[in-house]
Amino acid sequence: MRGFLASSIGVTCAATLALPLTLPASAAPSAAQAPAPATQSTSGARSAATTGDRALPALPGSTQSLPLAPRVGDRTFGAAPEQGLTRGDVHRFSLVGVIWDDPDTELRGSVQVRTRSTATGAWSGWQDVDTHNDDHGADPGTPERTSGHVHGSTAPLWVGDSDGVDVRVRADRAATRTVGKTDEQPSPLPAGLHLELVDPGAAEPPPAGAPTTTNRVAAPRTATELPALTKQATERELVGLGRKAEPYIGPRPRIVTRHGWGADEELREQGFVYTKQVKAAFVHHTATGNNYRCSQAPSVIRGIYRYHVESSGWRDIGYNFLIDKCGTIYEGRAGGVTKAVLGAHTLGFNTNSTGIAVLGTFGSTKPSSAAVTAIARLTAWKLGLYGGNPRGKTYLKSGGGNLYRKGKNVRLNVISGHRDGFATDCPGRQLYGKLGSARSTSARYQGR
Repeated sequence: MRGFLASSIGVTCAATLALPLTLPASAAPSAAQAPAPATQSTSGARSAATTGDRALPALPGSTQSLPLAPRVGDRTFGAAPEQGLTRGDVHRFSLVGVIWDDPDTELRGSVQVRTRSTATGAWSGWQDVDTHNDDHGADPGTPERTSGHVHGSTAPLWVGDSDGVDVRVRADRAATRTVGKTDEQPSPLPAGLHLELVDPGAAEPPPAGAPTTTNRVAAPRTATELPALTKQATERELVGLGRKAEPYIGPRPRIVTRHGWGADEELREQGFVYTKQVKAAFVHHTATGNNYRCSQAPSVIRGIYRYHVESSGWRDIGYNFLIDKCGTIYEGRAGGVTKAVLGAHTLGFNTNSTGIAVLGTFGSTKPSSAAVTAIARLTAWKLGLYGGNPRGKTYLKSGGGNLYRKGKNVRLNVISGHRDGFATDCPGRQLYGKLGSARSTSARYQGR
């Protein structure tokens, strides 16, 4: 069991606006096989067994981890080596993903799922799960990466409230041919494949009479948001905290705190990890799909948080901030929204950067204008705290990756896409194409 923190949200620091940032949130299967045992996960490691006929504990959210087994390929999915699972007796869930034992092993293949809706009882069509998730996570050699808790994992997929699942994981044919030439690996698929079914749970309501918004540095634990400030109020606030008012800083946008979206602070590891400054912002998409309502965004974030910690084995949610399709900004990794919190979002470039993820998948779908505007507002403020010019360039030292060797100083846009630091599709072609507009708008908010 990893270290738990019983109290909620981060540490308040009089020198910076380190607020405890946490709004309350919501066809028959093919080729059925014998039910596989499930495990209820409460940390990076899988633990106490649960099955379809055993009552699950009354928790504010949970993760079921189901081992996959070999299955015969069908005409639709082909005849390459395949593992899968069909279950109609699982505890309700809303987000799915697949993990495996070794985080340094790539899943070369395809993952598809379909789910049964609790509202209608109908099965969805097959949906693709993004398998290219190794570009996220902590940098190589860091304590978070070498903790022993980290698994290989796909991106999580939001499927809505469901109680049945059918999954198939198929190795691509190239991987099959390669493995056929050697005896070193018995299967082209990674070892220890498990299906993760995440119930994000309901957010804990604040105590009666508790304030929901605050401008104060010593924010009450129950504050659900930081309201927007004008540029002048933002500058006055920094001076009042004993910080230098940078000549160019955007007005602070409204930010939903961790308590606001319902983060269970007992899930994450205790304490925080910081870097020296924030020189760049990397923009991501979560690859969780676009089939969510804005009112469900807190639930989606709780699901991602639980998946990152319990399934992938990270110390906290990987992103520093998240943005939904309506343009609402949410605090991500704990430690204080003004601070240089070390995230796990851009493999090789987590140090001295901040990670901003837009909820959704943007390979072929355009991001909303509200989300792009929110990127501009957030970066104008966050980068402005550290003197960053949204239209400028900066240097970051690579921690290792598939584009730049470890130790190389790399010149990057101050607002970059994930693919600028790692060979990946993230943040999706459509969102990446909007970053030029976000840079210009962000600079304008700073008064440049």
